[in-house]
Amino acid sequence: MLDNILSILIFFPAVAGIFGFAVQKDSIRAYGVSVAFIEFALSLMLWFSFDSNVSGMQFIETLPLIPSFGINYILGVDGISLFIIILAAFFTLIGIASLTDTKDVKNMIITLLFLQMTMVGVFVALDAIVFYVFWELSLVPMLYIIGAWGGPLRIYASVKFFLYTFTGSLVMLVGMLFMAYFYYQATGTWSFAILDWYRLILPETFQLWLFVAFFFGFAIKVPMFPFHTWLPYAHGQAPTIGSVILAAILLKMGTYAFIRFSLPMFPDAAVFFMFPIAVLAIIMIVYTAMVAYAQEDVKQVVAYSSVSHMGVIILGTFALNVEGITGSIFLMIAHGVVSGALFLLVGVIYDRRHTKMMSEFGGLASVMPRFATIFGIMMMASVGLPLTINFVGEFLSLLGFYQQSHILTLLAGLAIIVGAIYMLAAYKKMFFGEVTNEKNRNLPDVNKRELIALVPLVIITVWLGIYPKPLLGPINNSVESVVQLMHDKSITDEAKSRIPNLIDGVKITRTSAQEAH
Repeated sequence: MLDNILSILIFFPAVAGIFGFAVQKDSIRAYGVSVAFIEFALSLMLWFSFDSNVSGMQFIETLPLIPSFGINYILGVDGISLFIIILAAFFTLIGIASLTDTKDVKNMIITLLFLQMTMVGVFVALDAIVFYVFWELSLVPMLYIIGAWGGPLRIYASVKFFLYTFTGSLVMLVGMLFMAYFYYQATGTWSFAILDWYRLILPETFQLWLFVAFFFGFAIKVPMFPFHTWLPYAHGQAPTIGSVILAAILLKMGTYAFIRFSLPMFPDAAVFFMFPIAVLAIIMIVYTAMVAYAQEDVKQVVAYSSVSHMGVIILGTFALNVEGITGSIFLMIAHGVVSGALFLLVGVIYDRRHTKMMSEFGGLASVMPRFATIFGIMMMASVGLPLTINFVGEFLSLLGFYQQSHILTLLAGLAIIVGAIYMLAAYKKMFFGEVTNEKNRNLPDVNKRELIALVPLVIITVWLGIYPKPLLGPINNSVESVVQLMHDKSITDEAKSRIPNLIDGVKITRTSAQEAH
């Protein structure tokens, strides 16, 4: 079974979704939870069978699709993608389990199962065309979730989300076609295999143009400033489960793709664009934090804070060293857990009051003490309180970029403080003081179903904040191989000096760099 576990992880939810059409409406929730639980158990089996001492790809599957054009069904997983796959399975389970009695719940659950297929496919695909197919297919279920179950402006939000991300993806596809052409020119054979592309050393000029082509597709998905304007609308109009999956998983596709494609394929271009991208990341952190502070809608506060934290992930990614990239990957996981939990919490209060305006609340701590406690813990994690999960990722990301620029790292660190200001201000408005609105006086606290969804997220937030080693070990091993590959492929003196050479100081086991040479 482990020989094909990645294919099972991809297609099991989709097949179950097809059979879901035959399930009675009264049983669909139990069916969806059962399918999602099996998928989550399979992802844990993948983790338990994963060799943390091996930095290269594991569980590789290969099947020819169009061999004459070098298009093959190639799957694999390493420490960079492993925990994002588990996170996707975990949040799909939580999302389906926490679904309220929304309209047409059957189609919602089936849509979530198809969305899970595309998400897992993106993170395990090692052929560029297969990756692109799953990347584009992920737009369809999310478009449907926002457009069918969203708020009053759901059609505008869903169309804007689709057009932004689809346009960027087309530019990325052009870059992929040129990469395949360059590989053909160099070897005489066609290949869209990512590991084959890792072996290709391109002239700096070609790297710059191709980096830009891939950048548009990835930056819009993150979304980076100034391509971020679709996200607040998508979050604001999406139902709770849509916002949870979008924040926890879909945004990570862009940052993951930077590490899987842009850094190892175009190391000299990555160094060339490092500081401009770092400036954009700091603008993301500061600008969206200030916009978040000005919001009256608590869901918009969480949405803009999500963009702000993605800026820290970008900063760590383009530190171009082990500390920074490892921190950015860990922060992807942390951001998914914390932002997903915050959107779930916003959904809890919205289900009771059908409003997200903070002015409608106040004094909730005395009315809903369990809700206030959980919200407080996740809010503290969001601002990077030590001994919570976000702190580990943010510290490593900033530590990594500190090796490239002390000044920009200082600016980024100071900018993160703004996040504490707007989150504490929002918490004060909603939870402290006297209950001034009579509608809030008898609100029920979180129930058993909501606690089942939220308590595991609290445990993970504290556990990995105190003891992050189970994740950092496998991530660090795979990142070392990527950094060494970048150093080996870099051709300019600037890139050689910016990207560390690990071969003398770190033993790298079965890396892509060794396979390439």
